[in-house]
Amino acid sequence: MLKLEHQTLNDRAYGALKQELISGGFSPGQTLVIRKLAETFGISTTPIREALQRLVAERLLEMQNNRSVIVPLLSAPAFEELTRIRIAVEGLAGEIAASRMSESGLIDVQAMLAGMQRAIDAGDARAYLSLNEAFHFAIYQHAGAPILLNMIRDLWGRVGPYLKLLMQADRYIPQSNEAHRRIVGALEQRNGPAVRASLGQDIAAAAAVLSESLRTAD
Repeated sequence: MLKLEHQTLNDRAYGALKQELISGGFSPGQTLVIRKLAETFGISTTPIREALQRLVAERLLEMQNNRSVIVPLLSAPAFEELTRIRIAVEGLAGEIAASRMSESGLIDVQAMLAGMQRAIDAGDARAYLSLNEAFHFAIYQHAGAPILLNMIRDLWGRVGPYLKLLMQADRYIPQSNEAHRRIVGALEQRNGPAVRASLGQDIAAAAAVLSESLRTAD
């Protein structure tokens, strides 16, 4: 019984750390210190250490020669490849979701769209990014495709640390909700191909802004 509880704690630590990657709680290149993470999550160092090893094995984190664990830095070519994959995979999930989304689900994404606009108007980057994540995953979950959803979560685990940079880009903020409006409009019409296309436009627009930052860093 104790072993099962220990395993559950390991899984919870893994899930929490992965969610931090997805949500942008960690920054690109950040060193993750086991003791500090254990204090943050209120657990012992062992499940944190095992969760980090698991994320390193999945290449969502990177182990340095000195055994420290960092959030990977993406090169511009790697980011461009990641963007192409996201457009294909997330577009597929959105297209499937268009015919499966419930009325209550549609109401939820409409509310998130309105919330994102309020966050933009208020200059609240943290609220916008949180709602943006919730908006996308609310759509993808309605596809009813758990394997596909796990793939998307892994992709967001790689790009998540970079997403907060979007709200520092003056030219991105005014257009940041345009594709979301098209996505919701297509969902209202149950138009799968249009949902897929609009998701692709959304991902590509954000990636274009982030790619400039990566090229400058290189």
